[in-house]
Amino acid sequence: MLLNQLYYYLKPMLPWHLRIGLRRWRATRLRKKYADVWPIDPKAGATPPGWRGWPQAKKFAFVLTHDVEGRQGKLRVEPLMELERRHGFRSSFNFVAEGEYRLDAATRQKLHAQGFEVGVHGVTHDGKLYNRRQLFAARSASIRKYLQAWGASGFRSPLMQHRLSWLHTLGADYDASTFDTDPFEPEPDGVRTVFPFWVPAFEAQGYVELPYTLAQDFTLFVVLREKNIDIWKRKLDWIADHGGMALLNTHPDYMCFTGRPARHEYPVSFYEELLLYIRERYPGCYWAAQPGEVARYYCESTPQEMRNTRRKVCMLAYTFYEADNRVRRYAETLAARGDLVDVVALRGEHASACVDENNNISIYRIQNRECNESSKWTYAWRQMLFLWRATQFITHLHKRNRYDVVHIHNMPDALTFAAWYPKLAGAKLILDIHDLMPELFASKFTGRTTGVYVAVLKSCEKAAARFVDHVIVSNHLWSDKLVTRSVDKSKCSVFLNHVDSGIFYPRARTRQDNKFLILFPGSLQWHQGLDIAIEAFSQFRKLVPNAEFHIYGGGGGDQATQLAKLAAALGLNESVRFHSGVPLDKVPDLIANADLGVVPKRADSFGNEAYSTKIMEFMSQGVPVVASRTKIDNFYFGEDVVHFFESGNSRAMAHAMLEVAQDANLRARLERNGRRYAERNNWTHKKQEYLDLVDMLSTQQFEVMPVYDNCNQQGGNRGPAAVRNRVNSVPVELDQYRPL
Repeated sequence: MLLNQLYYYLKPMLPWHLRIGLRRWRATRLRKKYADVWPIDPKAGATPPGWRGWPQAKKFAFVLTHDVEGRQGKLRVEPLMELERRHGFRSSFNFVAEGEYRLDAATRQKLHAQGFEVGVHGVTHDGKLYNRRQLFAARSASIRKYLQAWGASGFRSPLMQHRLSWLHTLGADYDASTFDTDPFEPEPDGVRTVFPFWVPAFEAQGYVELPYTLAQDFTLFVVLREKNIDIWKRKLDWIADHGGMALLNTHPDYMCFTGRPARHEYPVSFYEELLLYIRERYPGCYWAAQPGEVARYYCESTPQEMRNTRRKVCMLAYTFYEADNRVRRYAETLAARGDLVDVVALRGEHASACVDENNNISIYRIQNRECNESSKWTYAWRQMLFLWRATQFITHLHKRNRYDVVHIHNMPDALTFAAWYPKLAGAKLILDIHDLMPELFASKFTGRTTGVYVAVLKSCEKAAARFVDHVIVSNHLWSDKLVTRSVDKSKCSVFLNHVDSGIFYPRARTRQDNKFLILFPGSLQWHQGLDIAIEAFSQFRKLVPNAEFHIYGGGGGDQATQLAKLAAALGLNESVRFHSGVPLDKVPDLIANADLGVVPKRADSFGNEAYSTKIMEFMSQGVPVVASRTKIDNFYFGEDVVHFFESGNSRAMAHAMLEVAQDANLRARLERNGRRYAERNNWTHKKQEYLDLVDMLSTQQFEVMPVYDNCNQQGGNRGPAAVRNRVNSVPVELDQYRPL
């Protein structure tokens, strides 16, 4: 960003030959480097969620736009209009409002009268629109004024700069400042789609984004010095095959209509050849539309809840993505609405590769981990190593992708500082506190809630909370505690570990043996109380001899060895089965084949306030749950959905297990009520709150007039023109806009 600002500052002083020489040298290198994604990015052809297709069942859309940069381009508007009319096309012309020419009323009227569209191409063409918030606030007021005066519905930033989160203040129906893939642009982060998408703001507001998908003429013919339009044709054919939007942006400034082209021009016959090509190759297959028409059609045909978005979000987590329900739930929710999600995480034994890409999610596994930390120093060292690697990795990713939001999952809290560069570059940060680090550390290693190490962790927690823009906490008890010691209440939200019904939908029971299977899936750490559960099982099995206790998980260091020794000492080698952890997708099938789920956490430890996802997972499959009465579980669950026992008491646990096993009515009630509870409280009903949070953080707030949804609102179907009239009916004054 800083280099771009320096370039645009120096640009007027640099000779044309030097500027174009540098661009050509750079483009030659970039063309080789990005040959796999330019001119065609294979991922950009994916049909977005909720897509309804084009009008009249057309195969694809063909959209023509032009940016008029200078006087020469202004003089060529009418010849270009005539050429397009001759071939049956209409386009959109984007004009610089206060550049080296002025758009006169006669030209605007002629464009409108002949069916062409007019858009605003910034106030000036100097590359400074997004340099400072105050400057943007002032210029956005002018842009709104010109949108009103010209009867325009769309905007395109000069030089294809883009800050989509800032543009809600314009009141435009659409923006066209992005591209699917173009590594040659000063801001080369593409949106990787050849379809329109929605840029949401607050309370169902937003606008349509229309990326250009065919290479710009100046790049193709002046910078890369192509001598034909083969690249245009190849990309157009590919877009047509994928049913996307072929949106072209050209510049009449560089089109030569007569004589020999100058050094910065190309023959207009190239452009005319493209128009002839599409007419002859795809007769009746394409929708020849202007960008305003595409925006209106998108809004009218796609309900608010089904509009695909294209946020760019990075998930940073010291965890195994495959097994972490919380991280996966967020990532898959964002990807399902069309957002691009990168996940930087650990590599576990079930990971197939260091990099996985699927359904808009790219998973980067940057460090291996064995869950065997027996020392607090080993524990801290591995986390700090991950912090160091993640800092370098996410800096590199942000330079390429420019994230809107970086969502950091503790542990450790210090992982938030890995995102210092994205924050400096404008990304918003979320810290998601899965576990309270000071309390977890004390439970895991010292048993004391005081000491230097715990004090350092509390200080780190407070610093991390101040560094980020929002904090998510995994339960209400911890939220209260964090607000007291570390987090401002105004930037804190609670998101429980709700079950994702996309994974934990009801599964069929496949086990046919006569065993009574008790199940525990999770970590083997001391606060989980598995030693209590094994002792309880030894008593339970005396009355239920066909019972087996299956334990799936890791993360307990030498705890697994100690638990195995305990089972052997109690003579349970054949009936207590230890298994390694499994991917999250396989957990529902394991649960569905169980007869009883147990959650034996210690109430005198970290587990007393740590919300257990396992309870909700058992409920989703209709498996009754026996759980220790901890402060957190007593807060969320009642006796009608969970059968409690006194925490730490193995005899009480054995008795509770026997009651569920032998009382058919009790078991049926727990199964029935548990299912209902899970259905009411699953992620399907809560995910919109998270999406709203991401959209809120991603939308730059300025103190401006209200922005209205350009599409469907409560109270009727209001199209873009109606909204524009309402917004523009308010007088526009430059000094009424100032950033918050």
